[in-house]
This record gives sequence, structure tokens and C-alpha cells, in this order.
Amino acid sequence: MAENAKKIAENKKARFNYFIEESIECGIALEGTEVKSVKAGNISFPDAFAEIINGEVWVRGLHISEYAYSSVFNHNPDRQKKLLLHKEEIKKLARKVEEKGFTLIPLDFYLKNGRVKVNLGVCKGKKAFDKRDTIKERDLDRQVQKEFRRDLQS
Repeated sequence: MAENAKKIAENKKARFNYFIEESIECGIALEGTEVKSVKAGNISFPDAFAEIINGEVWVRGLHISEYAYSSVFNHNPDRQKKLLLHKEEIKKLARKVEEKGFTLIPLDFYLKNGRVKVNLGVCKGKKAFDKRDTIKERDLDRQVQKEFRRDLQS
């Protein structure tokens, strides 16, 4: 993510459930009130994924709530959204996804120069023992931080 970007939402569940092999920044095609709703943070995507259909990348499972201050011209909250990438990037992603076990997962959404961007990850699923290792590492890091703070106070 760039320095001049404002993070809107992060998919922590994806970082726990998947190994992230590679990530790529892409734009997203949104309708009128969707942009305002995303900027307000009314977005949910714990089970979202992307797929390549006819040379285009589409996100499914992404829920953008209706904009509260809109009139009758509101959007469908659960429609598929198109991700904006160059053809070469789509071909590269398609080759990666064809490998066994890889999938495309949106990792986070952010604003960059007033535009909504998606950090799309090429991910491989973790097994149960990998998740236990992640939990163990997180607990050890938390314990080290706690001891470090205790040493600083004394």
C-alpha cells in the first residue's frame, strides 16, 4: 500500500486463513452511491474472492451497504464488482490461479488519490496445523511485547 493512501478496510480473516504469495494493487469499478458508501466504511468482505471470467477479474462476496443519504437511486449491495487491471496482469494472475490450491482474495481496500483501490492477493489455503502455528507465533509475540513493556517500566 502506498504512503499517501488511507486504509478503509482490511481482511484479517484472509491473512489468518491463507498464505499470501503475491499481492497486486487494482482499481474497482463502482457505481455512484457505492463510492460514497465505501468511503464511509460501509463495506464487508470476510468471504470475498475474485475470479477470472472471459479475461476480466470479478469480485464476489463483497457487500457494500446502501448509502444512507441516497434517494431511490441506490445500488445493489451484493452485485459482482469488476476489478480494473491490465491484460498482462490478468494473464499473469490467471497462470498463478491455474496452479493447484491458489485463489484470489481481496486483502484490503484503501483510498489513493481519491480513488478506491483493492489490494488483491494470490493466496494458498492454510491447513489446520499452519493455523495453529500462526496462533502460537502471535501468542509468543504478544508475550515478548508484554515482557518488554514490563522491563521498560521497571
